[in-house]
Amino acid sequence: MSRRARLVTHVLVAVLPNAAKLAVYRRIFGFRIGSRVRIGLSVIAARECEIGDDTVIGHGNAVIDVGRLELGDHVRIGSLNLVRGGDVVRIGRWSELLRRNELNSIVDPDPVNPTDPRLLIGPGCVITDGHRLDFTDRIELGERVIVGGRNSSLWTHNRQRTAPIRVGARTYIGSESRLAPGSSVPARSIVALGSVVVGEVAGEESLIGGVPATVLRPLDEHDRDLVDRPTRRDAPESL
Repeated sequence: MSRRARLVTHVLVAVLPNAAKLAVYRRIFGFRIGSRVRIGLSVIAARECEIGDDTVIGHGNAVIDVGRLELGDHVRIGSLNLVRGGDVVRIGRWSELLRRNELNSIVDPDPVNPTDPRLLIGPGCVITDGHRLDFTDRIELGERVIVGGRNSSLWTHNRQRTAPIRVGARTYIGSESRLAPGSSVPARSIVALGSVVVGEVAGEESLIGGVPATVLRPLDEHDRDLVDRPTRRDAPESL
C-alpha cells in the first residue's frame, strides 16, 4: 500500500465508532492495543503501534509518518496534537499530552552528521499547550517532567547539524522556554519562563534561567513543590 493510500485509509478509519476502529487497527494494521482504550476522531498513521491499557486519545489528533508509536498504560492525549515523522515516539505510562502541541521530526533530513530521530518521553510526564518538540535528533524526557505553560520549543537541529536534547527526571520547564540542539537540563530542576538553554547545565535541584540559561540558585522549599508534587493526581506514587 502506498503512503498516500495508507494515509487515506487511516483517515477513513478515524471516523468509525471506537469498537470498530480498534478492531480494524488490530486485525488489519496489526496494532497491539490493550484493554479499555478509547480513540476519538484522530488519525493514527504509524507503521507500528502499541497502546497500553486504559489509554485515551481525544479528537483532532494526527500521528503521521511515524515508524513506531508506543503509548504506555493510562496515557491521556487531549486534542489537536500533531505527531509527525521519526523512527520511534514513546510516551510513558501515566503521561499526558494536552492540546495543540507539535511533536515533529523532519522526514528525510540532510544533515552532515548521523541522527537518532526518537522521542522518548518517560512515565508521568505532562506536556501542556502549544509546545513544539523537534526530534529530528533524539529528545529524552525523564520521569515526571512537566513542559508547562505555553509555547516552549525544544530544537535538535539547525540547517546542517543535529544534536540530542535531554531533560532529567522531575524537572519543570516554564512557559516560552527554548532548548537548543545539544542542551541538557539536570534532574529536579526548574527552567524559568523565557529561558534559553544552550549546552549542558550542571547541578540538580537548581533554578535555571536567563539567556543563555545558567544556574541562578538552589531550589527553596516553595520551588520544590513544583518538582515533588505528583504530575497527575490519579497516578500511582511509583511509576
